[in-house]
This record gives sequence, structure tokens and C-alpha cells, in this order.
Amino acid sequence: MSDAVSRVLDVIVSAAALAVTLPVLAVIAVAIRATMGSPVLFRQQRAGRHGRPFEVVKFRTMRTAAPGDDGPDTDADRLTRLGRVLRSTSLDELPTLVNVLRGDMSIVGPRPLPVRYLPRYSPEHDRRHEVRPGITGWAQANGRNALSWDDQLDLDVWYVDNRSALLDARIVVATVGGVLRRDGISHEGHATRPEFPGSGLDRVDVAT
Repeated sequence: MSDAVSRVLDVIVSAAALAVTLPVLAVIAVAIRATMGSPVLFRQQRAGRHGRPFEVVKFRTMRTAAPGDDGPDTDADRLTRLGRVLRSTSLDELPTLVNVLRGDMSIVGPRPLPVRYLPRYSPEHDRRHEVRPGITGWAQANGRNALSWDDQLDLDVWYVDNRSALLDARIVVATVGGVLRRDGISHEGHATRPEFPGSGLDRVDVAT
């Protein structure tokens, strides 16, 4: 599938999805404002295609971090009841459709990760940035946050080498099923998932 065709499909699907879910977006925004205050949206710099940074937009699911408390180790304490519901149903991802319309992301592709991770990838794992990041991807269809970092990145690179329209359709269907089953919402022992330590380090931990 060419980049041009993929981009056209992304625009059509994301625009239609935003139009259909507009009432849901409004209700969630009001609920977040009422329970957590402002801001309603979470914004963070993520690495896009070729590692170029962009600002991802999601619904906010956590209380504002105190100085020094912003990180995976404090996620469980900061995650609100509403936030847990939004994460488990993936409704917090709906504003990310705006990133797809802007061209920062695709519907399907490796999940965009924080810019600070860029120096930590092996050359092979860095290949995940050869395509636009996605709202969902091959790794999300095969375990989501329950995967080790190395397994996730291996699956991301496999997707880069094997992507097609048929594979993208399979990923979307599998993702919907996973969300309905609440599969892979978090990594074992974490509210979300641990910090990425660097390529290969998860394998070292398992081996020891």
C-alpha cells in the first residue's frame, strides 16, 4: 500500500470517526472538567516518522503531577477513577484522531513513544520510525501493554517490513476485539507500563 493511498484512507476514516464520536467527545470533556478540572486534554511530545517530534493529544486521565512525581512509578497514584475507565476502553485516545488529520499519525502504525526514548533504541528497533506512528498497531493487536518492551519493538519492526492494507484491516479488527475484552490494559505490576530502559535490556532482565 502506497503512502498516498494510506494517507487518503487515514483522512477519510479519522474525519468520519470524529464526526460520529463528537457527542461522546463532548460528554467525556465535561466529565473530565467536572472531576479533574483543567486541562481536559493531555499533550506530550512524541517521536513521529523519522523521529521528528510532534505533540500528541489525548484525554487527560491523571491528576496533575507534583514536582518530581511525573513518571510511570507514580501513575497508579495519579490515575483517577474516570481515567481508569477511559484507559480501559481506549476512549482517552479519541482526540488522537486530530493527530491523524494533521498528518502526524496514521490509524495503524507503531505507537508513538516519548521523544526522550530516541537515544535508547538499537539501530534495528529505531526502524519503527520509518513509517508514521499509529493509534493502534501490530503490537497493540498482539498484547498491548502486557508485552515486554523488546517484544513490542520487535513487532513494530515486523509491521514496518510487512505492512499492507489487509494487515491494517486485521489490526483494526483485532484491536476492537482486544478493547472489548479489556486485554493488555497495563503491564504486570504497573498502572500503565514501566519506563523504556533501552533496547535489549528487557531481554537481559528476563535472562537473569
